[in-house]
Amino acid sequence: MLEHSLRDILQQLDNAALAAGRPAPRLLAVSKARNATEVAELAAAGQLAFGENYVQEAAAKQSVLAEWGARLPALEWHLIGHLQSNKASQAAHLFDWVQTVDRPSLIAALARQRSPEREPLNVLVQVNVDDEAGKHGCRPGELATLAEAIAAQPRLRLRGLMVIPTPHADIERRRPAFRRTRALFDDLRERHPGIDTLSMGMSDDCAIAIAEGATMVRVGTALFGTRAPRHQAPENHI
Repeated sequence: MLEHSLRDILQQLDNAALAAGRPAPRLLAVSKARNATEVAELAAAGQLAFGENYVQEAAAKQSVLAEWGARLPALEWHLIGHLQSNKASQAAHLFDWVQTVDRPSLIAALARQRSPEREPLNVLVQVNVDDEAGKHGCRPGELATLAEAIAAQPRLRLRGLMVIPTPHADIERRRPAFRRTRALFDDLRERHPGIDTLSMGMSDDCAIAIAEGATMVRVGTALFGTRAPRHQAPENHI
């Protein structure tokens, strides 16, 4: 049962934090390619924050969950996949957080589309900390300018950074990327004291990420298992 998996994951996160002498991070359940029933099961067990890669998939899932209405607590939705500017209107409406902001045009589009009747959209800057060719995320040298642009938008709230390091098979080789990202985060916090979120670490490397200062980890496989629901085919990227 997912409730048991959730309990095990939370215990693992607590243990990793205790071993590192750090506060336990928030858990973001990566629910891409999972169905609404699975999300509802985790929500009933107390997991309320969910991460999605695709705008259309999130919209469909939220529509199903909305039909169940009062049977579910309020959920917090995070976009953790690459976002094209032409999807910004939907993203600004569907999500509470966008973790993958990496260019000025996206900042302007999200700010323009976020309803003034809602709380500001929480935003993380995605950093390509390893400077990988063809990978999404801003370069570290672009971070300060992007952060200033986000902070200047009243409909957006700068919360921190998100990173996906090079997926070295040797997990320990990812540690330097996490450490560099933490240094960027600490430097950014000197100029923006309100930031509080460092989203880094996934199912296989979250312990190292926590040791290096992650405040949020994104876990899918270790929580849901490796098999996606058969009836839910993969969608095109955003």
